[in-house]
Amino acid sequence: MTPAPEQNDDKPLDPAVERVRRKMMRLMLVSIGIMMIGLMAVVGAIVYKLGSSEAPPAAASEAPPGGFQSRLRLEEGSRIVAHSLSGEHLTLIAEDRAGRQSVILFDLASGEEAGRISILTD
Repeated sequence: MTPAPEQNDDKPLDPAVERVRRKMMRLMLVSIGIMMIGLMAVVGAIVYKLGSSEAPPAAASEAPPGGFQSRLRLEEGSRIVAHSLSGEHLTLIAEDRAGRQSVILFDLASGEEAGRISILTD
């Protein structure tokens, strides 16, 4: 079965439809161009980040082979209520049996307690 000859003929489009088709083609080309520029920018940023990675800090390479090890003494019956890590400092909030709280600042670089603040409530 062969299709009818009138189905195979490409008839010229109406001039108004042809203008719309051309505008749509231009819009599609501009959109593809913008997407390509954006994709190249993202790939460039990834390559830049991978190429400019810095070496780890010297303090991290001097850590003992088993990892960080240190001791902090708390009174018997005390417990850690909260903690926070910021850079080379660990902040602990400890509470003793009586409910009194204290803030302990621990320096990770030296492995020693840097300070202690007792919180007094009246």
